[in-house]
Amino acid sequence: MEERGEKQNVITGDGEQNIQSSRSEKESCMEEHEEPVKEKGMETEESRRESELEAKVKLQLCPSAPGLIRGTDLFGYVGIEAVLDQMRRKTMKAGFEFNIMVVGQSGLGKSTLVNTLFKSKVSRKSCSLNYEDKISKTVKLHAVSHVIEEKGVKMKLTVIDTPGFGDQINNENCWEPIVKYVNQQYEKYLREELNINRKRRIPDSRVHCCIYFLPATGHRLRPIDVEFMKRLGKIVSIVPVIAKADTLTVEERQEFKERIRQDLASNGIRVYPQREYDEDPEERLLNDRIRENIPFAVVGTDKEHQVNGNKVLGRKTKWGIIEVENVAHCEFANLRDLLIR
Repeated sequence: MEERGEKQNVITGDGEQNIQSSRSEKESCMEEHEEPVKEKGMETEESRRESELEAKVKLQLCPSAPGLIRGTDLFGYVGIEAVLDQMRRKTMKAGFEFNIMVVGQSGLGKSTLVNTLFKSKVSRKSCSLNYEDKISKTVKLHAVSHVIEEKGVKMKLTVIDTPGFGDQINNENCWEPIVKYVNQQYEKYLREELNINRKRRIPDSRVHCCIYFLPATGHRLRPIDVEFMKRLGKIVSIVPVIAKADTLTVEERQEFKERIRQDLASNGIRVYPQREYDEDPEERLLNDRIRENIPFAVVGTDKEHQVNGNKVLGRKTKWGIIEVENVAHCEFANLRDLLIR
């Protein structure tokens, strides 16, 4: 019995040892299995974070990509491009409106330049039968409208003249009537837009562009020029031009332009085109080329002359003909391209 008990004890002891060893083996196996599970969980969590970051970066880089369907992805022809033809037909029927204001002292050739721009007699002087060439005592604004048609395209042109500006001994606040007029046209258009039963086509009397004429003195901007452009530059697109630029030599003209650009920058004057309105790199490059030429040195005339068997617009002098549309002679062509073309 004792031997059996001893044997049993031995058996039970061995069983305990076996059980303990099996437990330890199971625990070690469990630990071995648990560690890779944890590692796998960490890896999946890290990969999830990385994928989220990649998705965010992709969204930041191309926000419109998820919703963009290109022509190659379409099942067939939709006809979206026909919208351009519809818009073209509609605008051809209705025509365009262009309102241009000319500001400067008397005798700088404002009327002549406007006639040269549109190759027709559209200025106030040209179309007034009883026009009297006398200096106005106060700044008055006169608007003259014409409908110009070229190759089936109609444009209603309105030229706003400002006789009396800068012609007085005391020119204090001479810009106020002009500022008031520009703001009135904005308010008038806004009232029409806010009406419940508004017109199908609202007449646009807003000033789209203001050409400011600088006398070809060869020095710098005058105080009246600085004050006017400071105030008007906030409410309308200003394009400064040097009037009667043929009175300056090429070197004098270049130096004068450089001084004017310095004065514009130092006084914080905003002229068209403004840098903040550049929409893309291509437009920025185009506008930078325009900004390099501002102010435009221009010559205006409505008389034609024969040059090498061709009729050209120009001013005849004792030493030759100054061709208005020749970029080597003046920058009229650049101004026309900016305003119209």
